[in-house]
Amino acid sequence: MNNYEYIRDESIGEGYYTWQHQSGLPVYVIPKKHSAAYAMFGTRYGSIDTCFKTERDEDYLTLPDGVAHFLEHKMFEDENGVDAFTRYAVTGASANAFTSFDRTCYLFSCTEGFEQNLEILLDFVSHPYFSKETIAKEQGIIGEEIAMYDDNPGWCVFFNLLKAMYHNHPVAKSIVGTRESIASITPEMLYRCTDTFYNLRNMVLIVCGDVTPETVDGICDKILTEPAPEQTIERVIPDEPAEIRVPYAEDFFEISQPMVEIGFKDVPETDPKARMRIAAANAITMCLMFGKSSEFYNRLYESGLISDKFGGSYMQERTIAFTEISALCNDPETLKKEVIAEIDKRREVYFTKEEFETAKRVVYANNLFNFDSTDDIANTFMTFWQAEGNYLEYSALLSEITYEEAWEIFNRTVRTDRCAMSVVWPKN
Repeated sequence: MNNYEYIRDESIGEGYYTWQHQSGLPVYVIPKKHSAAYAMFGTRYGSIDTCFKTERDEDYLTLPDGVAHFLEHKMFEDENGVDAFTRYAVTGASANAFTSFDRTCYLFSCTEGFEQNLEILLDFVSHPYFSKETIAKEQGIIGEEIAMYDDNPGWCVFFNLLKAMYHNHPVAKSIVGTRESIASITPEMLYRCTDTFYNLRNMVLIVCGDVTPETVDGICDKILTEPAPEQTIERVIPDEPAEIRVPYAEDFFEISQPMVEIGFKDVPETDPKARMRIAAANAITMCLMFGKSSEFYNRLYESGLISDKFGGSYMQERTIAFTEISALCNDPETLKKEVIAEIDKRREVYFTKEEFETAKRVVYANNLFNFDSTDDIANTFMTFWQAEGNYLEYSALLSEITYEEAWEIFNRTVRTDRCAMSVVWPKN
């Protein structure tokens, strides 16, 4: 019988149960009296994990681009050719999966049959099966998906920005890979990836809804019967200079208005606690500078330079960090000049303390709003777990951020001398 630790933040009235299952899997249950339950089974393995080894391996394995995403697709099919989506169709659950730069997640939501649905989730993700025949079939399917992404202007404008900012980091490579890169995938390659990254000690189960920890633990006991071996994963990320690679990238699509991404490259913080503080401080600063209530946004919106499809955010993971400004704009160069001028201005004269406190309350309220939805809770919880942080600590951390600290972090992390711009233009 596990001892379930209950952690609660009285100031926001939210809490969760946590324990390590006997298999080695860390488990989090966030009780919410909602009609829908949501479960997410994830691993710290994403598209940037292209070179790795454990203490069991003699050599590092270097993967072609797109393996993590390819593996996500293949995990759904068992040795009998039965797809997990077929099993979910019987229960009525809504299931999905996704691969990002640093994680792969499998999930479902349901209003009934939670226990059966969780059994399906834990079963298919923990029992991989690959063969040359099924891989060849999937290569054709994902090849078509790659073509769809190549024809997506929003996807291209973002990845062109990453390619402009990053010299060596695999974040600049498409998550789905290319037709050429996935053609070299083998069963042996996929099994080594699952042995390494789908080790339950490198994974997490997050459940949110009207569910008890005893129920979740019992299902884990039923499906995850063997303890996962202890291991240490050595991931190799190429050295990345602080400077951007090139200042500009462009492409052309059948669209009606130019799509613009402006990025300011930062050097990622290695300490998880420090990363959380930077994220919190810059969330407040981005709200002040580029939020819908900001002087900058309203001035440029009224002038017609930007539309309501405009936003600014600070993105940070363990090995990457940058500020991203996105917009639909007919004059990208003028927009870039305006953004840089605003950043330079706020370096010298930040906002008033009253404006800062107002923005902090807005960001705090938006964070609390996420607790109204089981899927928002689970997804945000996953993001913080992946970053080795604690979602429940974020509200208190937001409250702690001072005016002086936010200004100092902004000046340190948003650098106009590391600016790149990506534009997708309409074809004429």
